[in-house]
Amino acid sequence: MQALYTAEATSIGGRGGSVKSSDGRLSHTLSVPKGLGGDDGPGTNPEQLFAAGYSACFAGALGLVARNQKKNPGAFTVNAKVTLGKEGDGFVLAVALTGHFPDLTSTEALGLMEAAHLVCPYSVATRGNIPVTLEVA
Repeated sequence: MQALYTAEATSIGGRGGSVKSSDGRLSHTLSVPKGLGGDDGPGTNPEQLFAAGYSACFAGALGLVARNQKKNPGAFTVNAKVTLGKEGDGFVLAVALTGHFPDLTSTEALGLMEAAHLVCPYSVATRGNIPVTLEVA
């Protein structure tokens, strides 16, 4: 692998603590959601951060795929839902990616999403490890 960029962040205190990037651009207090036995405080949580990163990365990959295919997806959005669940004695994740493409047919939009899913680094990293579903709204 030829490294192009490396992000670095540090967590202090786990789910009820905080996270901060090495350059200081990201700095968030974390709160534990009620569904996980927490107080649902004002902070974010790892699943929200993962959803934000995945949706942004996937949208970037989709734009690249669209340019390579000479298609114009118009003003589109990608929503990522990250679910944390319990399986046996451990915890697991699942992701649902939903694209909204006002300028494309559902078939065209789903085709772009499937192509983006092949190249998005988050999709590559999760493939075979967690279920990821693709949907068009």
